[in-house]
Amino acid sequence: MKKMLNNNIIFMNNYLNIYNNLVSLTRNKALYKNFKNQDTFSDRLTYLLLHFAFFLKVFKNENNKKTLQEIYDFIFRQLELSIREIGYGDQSINKKMKIYINVFYSMLDKIHNWDKCSVDIKMSILANYIDISILEGDLVNYFDKYKENLTNNTIKYYLKGVLKH
Repeated sequence: MKKMLNNNIIFMNNYLNIYNNLVSLTRNKALYKNFKNQDTFSDRLTYLLLHFAFFLKVFKNENNKKTLQEIYDFIFRQLELSIREIGYGDQSINKKMKIYINVFYSMLDKIHNWDKCSVDIKMSILANYIDISILEGDLVNYFDKYKENLTNNTIKYYLKGVLKH
């Protein structure tokens, strides 16, 4: 029993590290430079979902299927807890979560062929989710580099701890 409890704590800490890494990425002030975004909860959530969509895209394979499902469940459970902390009621939370999940699946669908897209198409994809006022390719470059960083590491690398960004 004690071993199962310890395994669950390790399991949760691993996924908490990934969640905290995603949250840390959303706090990057460069993401809000030159954009209409005001660094609100909604903006951070959009960036978190975009980062998570790229994360899943890069690590999606048969070997990671179960782990990625567990990470997905954990991330969306954490989002729900964050929404509760803001003070939304149960009915509002269910509506909000349904919206966020639909937006997330839309992101996954749109970035599916990210590598094959031109910079203009990538900017168009991001503009679907982010209220962009001036975009000189900075955000596209940011997500290209983020995706490259994910590709150059393993999923275990992101399970180890919270990274410095």
